[in-house]
This record gives sequence, C-alpha cells and structure tokens, in this order.
Amino acid sequence: MTSYPTKNKEAADPILIVGSMAFDDLELPSVNAKDVVGGAATYAAYAASLFAPVRIVAVVGEDFPNSVLEELSERDVDVSGVERAKGKTFRWVGRYAQNLASRETLDTQLNVFADFRPKLPPSYADSPYVLLGNIQPQLQLDVLAQVKSPLLVAADTMNFWITGERKKLTEVLSKVDLLVINDEELRELADIHNIRRAAAAVRALGPKRLIVKRGEYGSMLFDDQGVFFMPAYPLEEEIDPTGAGDSFAGALLGYLSAVGTLDGGAVRRGLAFATAVASFCVEGVGPAKLKAIQRADVMMRLEALKTLIHAGG
Repeated sequence: MTSYPTKNKEAADPILIVGSMAFDDLELPSVNAKDVVGGAATYAAYAASLFAPVRIVAVVGEDFPNSVLEELSERDVDVSGVERAKGKTFRWVGRYAQNLASRETLDTQLNVFADFRPKLPPSYADSPYVLLGNIQPQLQLDVLAQVKSPLLVAADTMNFWITGERKKLTEVLSKVDLLVINDEELRELADIHNIRRAAAAVRALGPKRLIVKRGEYGSMLFDDQGVFFMPAYPLEEEIDPTGAGDSFAGALLGYLSAVGTLDGGAVRRGLAFATAVASFCVEGVGPAKLKAIQRADVMMRLEALKTLIHAGG
C-alpha cells in the first residue's frame, strides 16, 4: 500500500500554497481555546513541509506573531509571500458538536483577509505543484495567471463559493488537475446525491482527478482508472478536527513531490500518507500535533493503517 518518498525533503520540488492564515477561537467538547493559529494555508504548509519545501502566499495583520513565521521558516517554508497588512488577522470562531461531526460558525471576522489579493513573488512563478485553498474563485484564477506551466494544480472550495460564485468556480475547475472537497460540497456542486454519479459530473467540468473527503469514513479518489477508497485511521482520542482537510491536501501534494511522479499508483499511495498526517492533526488543538511529528511518525501510522486493511492470506 505504501512506499517511502524517493527523494529527501531538500531534493523535492516546492509546493506553492495560497490561502488563509488566521486566528481561531474554538469551543471543543474537551477544551475551549482562543487565539489558535489556524487557516487553510497554515495547516497545509505544516503538513506539506514534512515531505517537500513549501512556498506560502497569504495575508496576516499586525497582530500576527513573528514567531509563527519564523517557525515555519525553520521547517523549509518560504514565507516571503506572506503579506503583513495594516489591521487585524482573519479570525474564525466556531463551536463543535459533542461528537465532533459538525460545527457551528459563531463569528467570522475577515479583517485584512477581506482585501487579500494574492501577489506571487517572482521566484514563486515556476512552482511545479500548486495548492489553491478555498479562497474566492477569482483569486484562484489570479494565482493561476501568475504561475508558469505547473505539473499539478490542486484546488479546494467550499459551499459559499459553490452557491454564490458558481460561474467563476466552474472556470477554475476547467483549469485544475485535482479537486479536493468533502461529500456535502460534491453533492451541492453536482446537484446529485449519489457520490459516484456526482463525481462523474464534477470531473466532466475539468478536473482529471477528484478526491472526496468523508471525515471518519475516509476518502475516495475518482480518476480515469476508476474509484479508490482509503479508510480513515481510527483514533482513540479525537480533540480538534479543524484543519484536518487542509492537512490532508498539503500532505498529499508534499508526498507527490517527494516521489516525483503523478501516476495513479502514486496518487493512491499518497492518499494513505495524507490520511496518516491528517489523523495526527485531529489529535491536538490547532496545528500543535502537526508541528510535533516527523516522517518517522507518519511511517509508523502508515504501518498501523496497513495492518487494519490487510486481509492476510
């Protein structure tokens, strides 16, 4: 099921990640936490940096700690694309249900993120792997206009853009290689309840591959080779699912860069790596656990995952 990355981290090609960096105030079943450093780009960068160098484009306010950017830099994340704007950093306030299966947004303060216009440093234009976070579709298009012939463009989106920016989102989908969304978003985007038929409808809009995240029920890959299912790793303790999907996407692109191939087998193996990394994210508040793990920890969890699904014989 798995294979070790064939390149060390320094030899892998860089991953360009464009998205939000934020503060999260979280009401969790086990703890309440304020001023947790979050945002899609933050989680994805921590995860991808386990396997490959990262370039990040985002905006933060005057209140965002330099120590976080320094910590990312120490993990081979180039933060020269992070703009510090006058004002406060994007903040999300949310409450999770007791089973962590759903969450309620209590407050969203866009702050400096409201005026975010991604501008890539010239050195980022040749990025071979691009991950577009769930920002406004027009901004995703603006990023694509600034990169030169990437090997893989992956994108995320969310219900808000599916409902309010469908035309622009469809234009984005015509230009990306891989779309990573959850099952609710897939059904809304396709207006079809059956996942397999909905996946076919969305792939017809452009993405060669589609990955559907299903939380504790794992993930599914749809591509020209068919359908592939990867179960989630069953955790003994689940604390905070915030950022797990972004960690999943970041780890997947990091792995693909590290193995240096985009064939169907590599993507399928990448789902196992992405699943393992995302499972660590859920075990801590915010990105705390992601920051603590190493490749060796991921490999140990992969072996455990392999044991779970191997029938023997």
